[in-house]
Parts: sequence; C-alpha cells; structure tokens
Amino acid sequence: MEEDARVRIFSRGRSGVTPTAEGAELLGYARQVAGAIDAMEGRFGGRPPAKTRFAVSAQHYTFAANAFAQVVEAFSGDAYEFVLNETQTRQVVEDVRGRFSDVGVLYLSPVNETMLGRALRDNRLEFTELFPAEPCAFMSREHPLARRATVDADDLAPYPQLSFIQGAYESPYYSEEPVILPADRSIKVSDRAAIVNLMIGLDGCTVSSGIFPEYLQGDAIVAVPLRGADAMRIGYVTPRGYQLDELGRAYVDALAGYAPTAP
Repeated sequence: MEEDARVRIFSRGRSGVTPTAEGAELLGYARQVAGAIDAMEGRFGGRPPAKTRFAVSAQHYTFAANAFAQVVEAFSGDAYEFVLNETQTRQVVEDVRGRFSDVGVLYLSPVNETMLGRALRDNRLEFTELFPAEPCAFMSREHPLARRATVDADDLAPYPQLSFIQGAYESPYYSEEPVILPADRSIKVSDRAAIVNLMIGLDGCTVSSGIFPEYLQGDAIVAVPLRGADAMRIGYVTPRGYQLDELGRAYVDALAGYAPTAP
C-alpha cells in the first residue's frame, strides 16, 4: 500500500507501529471511502444500512454543543454514531486533518491568526468564518464586577484567571481565551463544568466570546464586555476542498444561528 500511495504510511519501531502524518490523512480518506461503500451496499445490495457517522471537534463553546444537539434531535435515521469532542485547540486541528472529525470549531483573531492560520495551511485545512464576536469576561452573577457595563484586563487582575489547558501547546497562539489576563493566580482546567464551578466558588474569571453565556448553570454566570480586546472570528475548519454533507451543512447552519445580534 505504501508503494502504491508513494508515501510512508507507518512509522515502525521497537514500541510498535504508528501512522505518519500522511498515514493519518490516508486513514481519513479510507474512512470516507468505507462509509460510502457501506452506504452504497445498504442502498443497492440488500444489506441493512450502516450507521450514519458525524463528528465534531470544538473548543469549549456552549453554542457548539447546543448546535450539535440540534443536529442530533433533527436526525431521522435509526442507526447513527455522533461524536462531539470538546478538546484542546491543536487537537481540533489534528482531528480534522486525520478525518476523525468532519468539522472543527475554533476562532481566529489578530493574536493567534499568524501561527494558528499557518498550522491550518500546513495541514491543508481551511477556515470559514461564521460571524465576529466581541470578547467578554465570564464570571459569577455575585462577582464584585458583575454589574459593571464593561471591564478591562486591569479590573480582572486581582481575581483568579481561569483558562483551558492546551497541553504541549500552551501559548497565546493556541489559547481558547483571546486575552490572557494579568493575574498572580491562574487555574487551568479541561472542561466547561469545572470552569463554571470555579467562577461560582472562587470569584474566578475567564474570557470568551460572550455568546450564549448561560453555560451549564442557567443565569448564575454573566458575560461582561471586555474593553480594548480584538474581535474574535468564530468559524469552522474542514479539509481543503472538502464538501460538507447534509449533516455537516445542518451543523454549520445551526452554528450560524448563534451569531450575536447587534444591540
């Protein structure tokens, strides 16, 4: 197979065999071909149809999860495998590159666009913008700053800074937070439930898009506009030249429905 493809598909060593970058990409194409064959045989060969598969990898956005739920609820098939992977920024890139996920959801801004944009190009991925969003500080409704019309980074400095772990890619270029708050106390977490609990329990703050601020705790969390911050461009990532299928288009349409409305 490597001879036919004229690429090195596997790295072989004493610890085992792992796919190369080209091998992971080939695997993604193989999944698509296998899915198409299953669908064809189910339609014309008398076999029961295979499960419909749709996967999304996303940064930790409530609106991305809600859009995913809308697609699942609207799906009329009897057999499916749907995947929502809320994960680190680099893993979003890897999942879409390797065709584990059909769509990735992340943002670009003047801070991260040079490096993250290069990573997308190097992995033959393209970013499609859905809408701009103004960064907001998320905090408990009981937070001392919660009733402010706006806040800036200096206002937030005395409070614990909450952010999502990026593993080996801890840098402003892969951060889910468009603004790194100047704080002596920093707490990194891996999921939305934890970050909400720390907002409520410790008066912690994080910065995100300000879209759909209900998160997981109803109206216990508020979003206060952050002064002086560059706008985020929320969008989705697909392989270059990839055409979304029906589920992909439905998901992107659902995401677009969360675009912030003008005041």
